[in-house]
Amino acid sequence: MIFRQLFHQKTGTYTYLLASRKGGEALLIDGVLDRVDWYMQLLHQLDLKLVKVLDTHVHADHITAMGELRDRTKCVTVMGAQAPIDVVSMRVSDGEMVTIEDIQLQALYTPGHTIDSYCYRMADRVFTGDTLLIRSTGRTDFQGGDSLVAHKSIATKLLTLPGDMLVYPGHDYKGDTVSTIAEEKAFNPRLQVASADEYAYIMDNLNLSNPKMMDVAVPTNIAMGFGQSDTENPDWALTVGQLMTLQESSEFTLVDLREESERAANGQIPGSVHAPYGRLENFIGVGGLLHGMAGRSTKPLLFYCAYGERSAMAVQASQASQGAQGAGLENVSHLVGGIAAWIKAGGSVEKV
Repeated sequence: MIFRQLFHQKTGTYTYLLASRKGGEALLIDGVLDRVDWYMQLLHQLDLKLVKVLDTHVHADHITAMGELRDRTKCVTVMGAQAPIDVVSMRVSDGEMVTIEDIQLQALYTPGHTIDSYCYRMADRVFTGDTLLIRSTGRTDFQGGDSLVAHKSIATKLLTLPGDMLVYPGHDYKGDTVSTIAEEKAFNPRLQVASADEYAYIMDNLNLSNPKMMDVAVPTNIAMGFGQSDTENPDWALTVGQLMTLQESSEFTLVDLREESERAANGQIPGSVHAPYGRLENFIGVGGLLHGMAGRSTKPLLFYCAYGERSAMAVQASQASQGAQGAGLENVSHLVGGIAAWIKAGGSVEKV
C-alpha cells in the first residue's frame, strides 16, 4: 500500500494519501486548498489517479482542497450524510464503506467536535479527523459541537477499537504524527476522567479563541459544489419536473452513475442502465457501452447520480470525448439534484 502523511505548517493540518499500488487509484483525506499543486505533483510522481477526495467534517481553520481537486481531476467528493455542504458527490452514513481499488475505509459517525464529524477506519488504522487528537481531543464550542456528544463518540466509537490500532489525527501542533488507541486511553489527559460530565466541564471551560480563518473557511467550504443547475447549463441540465414531463412524451435512456452500494441502499429510477462513474472513460470511449448505445440509437442519454455532481461532470467528459474522437454521445444531459431530488419530488424508484 502507498501511504503518505502530508503536513500543512500554517494550520497544523494532516492530509493523507492512500493507494493500493503505483499506477492505481488514490484517495485523499482532508486536503488543504493551498497545497493542491503539491498534491497534483505527488500524484504524478507516484503515477496515481485520484478518484476520491474525502473530508472528515466541514473545516473551520482552512479552505478544503475538495472543490479544486474535483475540478482538476474529476474525482468524486465524499463527506458524511450530516455535512451541511450544498453539493457533494457522495454522502456516507455510519458503518458504510468508502472504497477505491483494493482499499476500504469504514465510516464512523463521531459527532461532537462538529455535528458532521466522521472518522474512517481501516484494518490497522483509523483517521480520526478532529475528533481524537494525539494527547488531546477536538474542541466542541462551534459548528454544532457538543461536549457530551463528543465524549460518547470517543468512548463508544474509538476507544472500543483494538488497542494496537494506529491513530492518525487531522491536526497536530506539537510535532506528533501517530499514536495508538491504547496510548490515548492511557495517556491522553482529556480522557482521564471519571464521567462524561467531567469531560464536558473540561471542554466547556477551555476559553479558546475562534480559528483565525473560521469566518472565511466555513462558508467557503459549505459552498464548494460543482455547477450543475439548469440556469447555468440550460442545454444539458434537466430538472426533475422536466424529466417527469419527458417520461410521458418521449424516449430516452437513463444512465445511473452511482456505485453498487448506493444503488443497493436507495434503489434506481426504473429502467436505468448502470455505468459506474469510476469507469466512465471505458463506457464513453470507442467500443464502450454508452458509446455503442449512442451510435445505434437516436435516443438521448440522461445521466444521473446521487446529487448531480458526478452526472454534471459526466456530461462534460462525454462532450470532451466527442471532441477528441469525433463521434458518439452527441445528445447527452443530466439530472439536476440527482436521485435525491427525484425521490424528494415523489419520483418512483425500484430496488436493485
